[in-house]
Amino acid sequence: MAEETNDDENVELHLHSTGALLRQAREQKNMSLEDIAKKTRIPRRHLASIENGDFEALPGRTYAIGFAKSFARTVGLSDASIGSQLRGEMEEQGLASYQPEMSEYDPANPSSIPPSYLAWAAAGIGALVLVGYLVWRTLVLNPDEPTQIAADEPATEMATASGNSSAQNIENGGPTPSSQGTVVLTATQNVWLKIYDAEGKRLFENEMAAGDTFTVPADADDPQILTGRPDALTVTIDGQVVPQLGTAERTIKDVGISAAALLAREEASDPAADITTD
Repeated sequence: MAEETNDDENVELHLHSTGALLRQAREQKNMSLEDIAKKTRIPRRHLASIENGDFEALPGRTYAIGFAKSFARTVGLSDASIGSQLRGEMEEQGLASYQPEMSEYDPANPSSIPPSYLAWAAAGIGALVLVGYLVWRTLVLNPDEPTQIAADEPATEMATASGNSSAQNIENGGPTPSSQGTVVLTATQNVWLKIYDAEGKRLFENEMAAGDTFTVPADADDPQILTGRPDALTVTIDGQVVPQLGTAERTIKDVGISAAALLAREEASDPAADITTD
């Protein structure tokens, strides 16, 4: 019985044109072309062209069949039967391979195309994420123009109150830091830094909170630092404060932080180092 019913349905479909069948089913459901357009997201003019059999007004054979099948599902007809009948009609009209030279439509199922505002929102979010990543990478991980602080930088650029305390300790008979001493970095504010050796091997990379400390490994090969906040770090050798790595909120890179390197910088920046006493 089921096969007989299907055969009857196919016979009935082919007694009328595809457009006439779709119009009849639409009217039986008391639906307008505007109603079909809203449900399928197919432009009303294309739905009217299908009903009128004006296939050349559609954006191509593939679209015509896809539109008709979506139309059929919406009005309760078999999309497979409608699609098959429409192919036959287009072949009879010599449109078996009809495809306009230019088409403004994507060959996707028109009923599955998302609203344009969702695409714009996704594009906007993607752009914001990309911009944020590029800014973060530029300022933190890989500065384009990092300020390099050389060992022979003038004393006026390096001298600070905390740095001068080392010289004051020596003048007052305090212990002199050793080039083999232990170097400790102490954060005075939240600061991100990366410590690495001469081969680029990472020894430490993290954000330190105020009060956090990091002890430079004594066996590290020429340890160096990268940070955008050298002014937020206090540096000591065996407990003795030495000049800061920088006095401004600017990026430094490849600055040596071994005891020997720090003492060499301090000596180069201290005008009193060239004064000898009898």
